[in-house]
Amino acid sequence: MDHVDKILAQWRAERPDLQLRPMGLLGRIKRLGSHLGQGMDRVFTAHGLNAASFDVLATLRRSGAPYALTPSQLMDWTMVTSGTMTNRLDRLEAKGLVKRVRSEQDARSVTVQLTEQGLALIEDCVTEHVANQHRLAGTLSEAEQVELDRLLSKWLAGFEPPED
Repeated sequence: MDHVDKILAQWRAERPDLQLRPMGLLGRIKRLGSHLGQGMDRVFTAHGLNAASFDVLATLRRSGAPYALTPSQLMDWTMVTSGTMTNRLDRLEAKGLVKRVRSEQDARSVTVQLTEQGLALIEDCVTEHVANQHRLAGTLSEAEQVELDRLLSKWLAGFEPPED
């Protein structure tokens, strides 16, 4: 019996008229999210990052050489506001991990690019991050991971339209 089972048992005793399966699912997802977030944060912290800074650096890295995107593209990929992105970029730039490069054609246009230091850091961090994700998902077999991924994708599609 896990913590969620105990909560469900209390509700069943107090409100036997309620169908509680979704409460169990959502409660476990919430608790898993907390545990998984803490597990991933350990890797980020070990590299001097947090989830937000990792997100920006990883987005730039996976964009391919020259590892540069506009702030608008970064906002689209990371789903944050302009002000939030500006703060993240300011911090990363102060650490020497990214640089803002002005366009030669349009002085108002800027791209954000990984520096050599930023590229080296994200290479190390993402390698450890993926190994950590394997560890965090390791309670499930490969087949269970595939099935859970399929089910979560189906569930997510009910909230977000499929992308091209």
